[in-house]
Amino acid sequence: MQKGERANIELPKFTIGLGWDINESHTGGECDLDASVFLLGENRKILADEYFVFYNNLQSPDGAVKHSGDNRTGAGDGDDETINVDLSVINPAIKEICVVVTIHEAAQRRQNFGQIRNSFIRIYDAAKNVELVKFELGEDFSIETAVEFGRIYKRDNQWRFEAVGLGQKGGLEDFLAKYA
Repeated sequence: MQKGERANIELPKFTIGLGWDINESHTGGECDLDASVFLLGENRKILADEYFVFYNNLQSPDGAVKHSGDNRTGAGDGDDETINVDLSVINPAIKEICVVVTIHEAAQRRQNFGQIRNSFIRIYDAAKNVELVKFELGEDFSIETAVEFGRIYKRDNQWRFEAVGLGQKGGLEDFLAKYA
């Protein structure tokens, strides 16, 4: 997929896989990226704090979104963090699932997404091991410390994925302010 493209999500249960690598020339110490999910209502705001799913809140109250937990290194091939989604049990007030990746303590460590490569978001059927969509973020986010990788939204009773690739300089705090 390319930035801005959309695709229908036909399955009620799927996994969101997120991956990245640290540039080999990076010398700024440990680089810890974190996936976060904002479950938004019609007004594009989170329904309640519990609908912000991340490494300190691994599951939404309805059980529809479950985070795999924090991978602090990003080492190895494949998905670095995963999020399991079950749309059959999602709170009916949820109209959008926004997937963001941020760099933990980016300002203190002087890190940004320009030091990251091979980042992607993909949606796949874990039961059948079949990839449905994949978006590779090819841009150089040299000043951004947070990137919205993609979003899943409901329109006309159909769930769809959009490849977003939108960076922000203010880290997770900017996204919290945007969606709170």
